[in-house]
Amino acid sequence: MLSCASHPLPGGRPALAQARLPARRSRAQRALPSDTALAGELSVSPGSAPARCWELDFCSRPLLDARGKKVWELLVTDASSSLRYAEYFPNNRINSAELKAALQRLAEATAPPTSIRFFRAQMQTIIGRACTELGVSVLPSRRCFGVQSWLSERNARLYPTLPNFDAQAAPLVAFEPGAPAPLPDALRGESWAFVQLPLSAVRTEAQRVTQGLAFGAVFSPEAAGCQLPEEALVPGVVVLSRRADALAGWTNGLEIAALQPDTRAAQLLLETGVSQRWAYASWRRSAQASAEAEQWIAAKNAAQGLHFLCVSPNEQADASGFWLCREFDAKTL
Repeated sequence: MLSCASHPLPGGRPALAQARLPARRSRAQRALPSDTALAGELSVSPGSAPARCWELDFCSRPLLDARGKKVWELLVTDASSSLRYAEYFPNNRINSAELKAALQRLAEATAPPTSIRFFRAQMQTIIGRACTELGVSVLPSRRCFGVQSWLSERNARLYPTLPNFDAQAAPLVAFEPGAPAPLPDALRGESWAFVQLPLSAVRTEAQRVTQGLAFGAVFSPEAAGCQLPEEALVPGVVVLSRRADALAGWTNGLEIAALQPDTRAAQLLLETGVSQRWAYASWRRSAQASAEAEQWIAAKNAAQGLHFLCVSPNEQADASGFWLCREFDAKTL
């Protein structure tokens, strides 16, 4: 319900009680079948179930080979980061056939996935063709928080330590957001507010989603690279509607990536897929409203990009939908 003690921003709403998720498990190298030859490095968390949905990134890195050409890298993981695979490629092997072969070897060494997410729109042709030929569904989505966290970590801690690191070598494939589109009526609520909830309350909402009690999409903050105490405040947006169940159902058809206030346009943007943006809501221009939006942005930065969208019938009812997101600095990807 949205009736317990809260920590709202001006005009905010309350939310739910505490619940903890299991701690992240230690990692170990998995022994591979003798007839499986992987060109990269694979690690799998002990006792973890086979990952059914992989998250993939295939892009150039700030590394140069002996010819002075950019080195590419394939990263594969899942939402829980229980599986991690990394393989380097020279720039003359960047095609769907090479990618398909690498994914095929990985599937044989672990277990075939049912779907693969990726977040770089420019790589859709290569990734889509490779996955289609493997019989795996492909989903363009910035909800690749596991692989984005891992890539951000490698950019900060691994690549700069390598002898072939080139600080000036920006990725060849950068994020290019689209212009905001009008929001379809089916996705529009009746009122909304900026809020903040303790991480413990966010975990409770996430549990309701995993238990099938609400629409939504959630993940372990720790698996996505967030290290926050239970009392840390996580910002979000609550949307209230008398048709909350239907609204949550329609919203669940989107690959929700992030919420972004645009203070200059006095509107809230909903980012979905790999590059789509929607004019999700707006507010009347005033110094107070701008300050509230700026406070919410600052709160998101303090929460390491973690934030959420919640759809509910009213302030006292259980949420009909809850989507947890993490926004990364595009420069780290």
